Amino acid sequence: MALFAAGVLRSAAAQAQTKASSALAKRNTRTMNKLLDTIELESKPNPSVSIIWMHGLGADGNDFVPIVNELDLSGCPGIRFVFPNAPTMPVTINGGYVMRAWYDILGTDIARREDESGLRASQKSIEQLIEREKSRGIPAERIILAGFSQGCAMTLQTGLRYPEKLLGLLCLSGYVPLRDVVAAERNAANQDTPVFLAHGRGDPVIQIQRAEQSRDLLVSMGYKVEWHEYMMQHSVCQEEIDDIGAWLRRVLAA
Repeated sequence: MALFAAGVLRSAAAQAQTKASSALAKRNTRTMNKLLDTIELESKPNPSVSIIWMHGLGADGNDFVPIVNELDLSGCPGIRFVFPNAPTMPVTINGGYVMRAWYDILGTDIARREDESGLRASQKSIEQLIEREKSRGIPAERIILAGFSQGCAMTLQTGLRYPEKLLGLLCLSGYVPLRDVVAAERNAANQDTPVFLAHGRGDPVIQIQRAEQSRDLLVSMGYKVEWHEYMMQHSVCQEEIDDIGAWLRRVLAA
């Protein structure tokens, strides 16, 4: 059975580089009080910034760990990267196959049929992770939400509604979910939060037209969107990684 999935494709070299790196301390973290399990990396001791980075459908928190070592974070303060594992659930489009997912995919037309209850439940889980970072001394205004595919959708679902100012929204190969209600539900606290929105021109999973519609919706609501598109499919390329690093350096220097 061919499965609809949206985990990023990583090269063996990138994975090996991550395993060999001693610059970042990696640890698995099992959290209490029904918080999501997470994997964490810290670029320096005593980080003053947190990036909560959500994976795509069928992947897990390890999916973007290799990319951290490929980011140019020169001059940046210490960053705690938090990679949560989505819960497991049956995914309708995959014949009920159980996998990690932030919400169900009900069919190929993801714009018309959305799992609203799943989106809102995962939003609460991500908000709990934000609260945990705040309890560890990182204020909301020093927290970036990031995500790929379903994780991108959750970044926008959560970030646009969050009642405190966030540092940034890093959105890769995804879209704005529940677009018909976002204007009414968004919170003014993040009206000026910078948004990095990127997509592959040849993406067969989430076509670029859906991302362009999301971009145009955000721009129409006055958000500061930095748009990037690349000659790639539903994945991440080196040019994009370079652009992410440059965006992070700018946001953290502001």
